[in-house]
Amino acid sequence: MKNSYPYDRLLKRFERVATINECASVLGWDAAAMMPVGGGAARGDQLAILAGLAHAQLTAPEVADDLAAAEALPASPDPWPAANLRLMRHAHMRATAVPADLIEAQARANSKCEKVWREAKSAANFSLVRPHLTEVVKLVQQQAVALGEGLGMSPYDALMDGYQQGIGASDVASIFGAYENFLAENLPLAEQRQAKQQAPVKPPGPFPIATQETLCRRVAQRIGLDFDHARLDRSAHPFSGGTPTDVRITTRYDLADCSQSIMAVIHETGHALYERGLPRAHARQPVGEAAGMGIHESQSLIVEMQACRTDEYLDWLGRSLHAAFGGDPKHYEVENLSRLWRRVERGLIRVEADEMTYPAHVIMRFRLERAMVSGNLSVADLPGAWNAAIKDLMGLTPPNDAVGCLQDIHWYDGAFGYFPSYTLGAMAAAQLMAVAARQIQGLKTAMGLGDLSPLINWLKANVHAHGSVMGFNELLTAATGKPLDPTDFQAHLRARYLS
Repeated sequence: MKNSYPYDRLLKRFERVATINECASVLGWDAAAMMPVGGGAARGDQLAILAGLAHAQLTAPEVADDLAAAEALPASPDPWPAANLRLMRHAHMRATAVPADLIEAQARANSKCEKVWREAKSAANFSLVRPHLTEVVKLVQQQAVALGEGLGMSPYDALMDGYQQGIGASDVASIFGAYENFLAENLPLAEQRQAKQQAPVKPPGPFPIATQETLCRRVAQRIGLDFDHARLDRSAHPFSGGTPTDVRITTRYDLADCSQSIMAVIHETGHALYERGLPRAHARQPVGEAAGMGIHESQSLIVEMQACRTDEYLDWLGRSLHAAFGGDPKHYEVENLSRLWRRVERGLIRVEADEMTYPAHVIMRFRLERAMVSGNLSVADLPGAWNAAIKDLMGLTPPNDAVGCLQDIHWYDGAFGYFPSYTLGAMAAAQLMAVAARQIQGLKTAMGLGDLSPLINWLKANVHAHGSVMGFNELLTAATGKPLDPTDFQAHLRARYLS
């Protein structure tokens, strides 16, 4: 495609679309971290206009002409422009499948529902947000049908495709079914083994917020985050956003428990470093973006779960915690922290779950959202269906909806099809770490100094730098020699919790 004027025009157009989306991302961060409550309605309008502008750029008649002309040229021997053109075509197909008025209606409905969700969660009152979520789900159903027809997929697969291409509901259902069997057999064994150990002691606090914030920033920097290109702020739900040159991570603080803020920052730093490591030569092009949310989650989880919960890293972190907060040094010794932060415990809250039970939380959400998208589960019946599902998987009953179906932001912000990425990412992280641990000399020694640069550099070379030039399983195969293999995750859990 060298000297291809149609392709050059596409490059400029997709750069414009990416810039519009960057604006929306920063506005989304601001809505969660900075915006006053009264700004919600106007922010919804702003995000709707930006969504409409990006959609109009992708669906303009000349885009189809330029795509056809570029595709008619001899294939490039360079895989990057070839992959970029393929991803451009895919983006165009998704955009043209959905009417512009539906895109804007979703942006407004999602923004409004997300604001009411905050109030409903605080009050533990699902009825406050039910009509708004009903509208969001109605629009998601319309979007899913339109996308499915345009892409030749089932409606739910078309939603999943927006987060992780190449992995469908049938793939996920098979993976999740196998994991359910693994969990049923091994969770009781892990609990029995744990019951024989000395119980961990939770450091009593209080943990001053300012001190937590300073330590969180230090930990993120030590992992590799450059604050010349990043911010750390507060939000109700920790997340990573912004742009590759201006990443925004958030966390939440609790005076009685510093682990929430620190582990959230570690997790979001993994996301942020992936964005920072994407190929600059292909910035603002589809091929220069992350290879999907399953891969994105693998990058946060390889940092948080695979590296930062090892004995080596916890030894360094424990000394840092004691230096920051004081108190009994025994509370911060690696033996106590390992029992505390690698504890298997059936719980109600997804973001607080251990890595063995976490997939169960994802499995139930996957099933519930598929049922809502298909129309087999009404929004009005969601609280009851949620409580029945968590009872079946965990043997627990939520005392209220704040710790039940109101706990996550995703559905209230219109993100259906996202949840499977969390467990796909956890499994990919274990697979990547198994190879990285064999290939990186001195990794454990470095982690014992709080230094993750050897691991981050390996990830930059084997994951980050490839952008989207390869798909999910292609990228894993290039890095590890095989596509996704869930047994690597199971082997990791057995080694950590059963041996």
